[in-house]
Amino acid sequence: MSKKIGGAMKARDPKPIQDMAKEETELGADYLDLNIGPAKKNGTEFASWIVKVVEEVVDTPISLDTTNPEAMIAGIKASKKPDKCLINSITIQPERLEKLGPFAAEIGCDVVALLWGAEGLPRDANERAALAVELIAKLNEYGIPNEKIWIDPIITPITLGAEQLKESFIFLSMLSEIAPGAKTTVGLSNVSNGVAFRLRPYLNRVLLMMLMKYNIYSAIVDVYDKELVEIAKGKHPDWVALVHKMMDGDEVDSKTLSPKELEIYKTVKVLTGETIFSESWLEI
Repeated sequence: MSKKIGGAMKARDPKPIQDMAKEETELGADYLDLNIGPAKKNGTEFASWIVKVVEEVVDTPISLDTTNPEAMIAGIKASKKPDKCLINSITIQPERLEKLGPFAAEIGCDVVALLWGAEGLPRDANERAALAVELIAKLNEYGIPNEKIWIDPIITPITLGAEQLKESFIFLSMLSEIAPGAKTTVGLSNVSNGVAFRLRPYLNRVLLMMLMKYNIYSAIVDVYDKELVEIAKGKHPDWVALVHKMMDGDEVDSKTLSPKELEIYKTVKVLTGETIFSESWLEI
């Protein structure tokens, strides 16, 4: 979050928030993710306020992102079209699930099912699958169909290694059998957390192309990154084909690649764990 927006939220100044909402809509956002964090102080009032402020200037659906269930409910209720909102997110933790599950079913909105278990991050694809089955079953019991559930396997920073990324990919390849009709989403920039700002877009873009192999339905992205949005909108099929070829284990002669393709090639190697991550990976 920029200092400008953070300050506007604290001061309840609508203009910078509305300007950004209009900009992001014009840049191609399908949803606007309003991340208000834990919102412990005046959370219900603040969530209602920011949803109303954004909806005064755009019709783009809202994804409300908070760990405060009461604030979530207040914010969604404040929307002009609560059934078009996205709850981001519901976890298996009873304090969130038991409040937000019945509410989402009543309102008819979609929900992000975040795969964060009682012991935290699942260790591998099988633990993700088991948690997904449990969480989806609970949501189904409340009356939320698979088609309204967006599964988030949780993307981890590449600075921690590539193993968790691999496990997320394996899980995503299993999901259509585990939960037919369910959608998928990720916080894309998680992969580049802790990396120098100038290098983050390279990782984010290539990860999105890798996720496309598993028919990722959505991702929270930086719409100010024009190239990233172009990838999301399907405008660079040759790049995507190169990434998927490498993921399939097909041989690629790096000497035949253009500078842009070589950048992608090197980044795939980092994100698959073939090359150990360092901030000089593009120079190697």
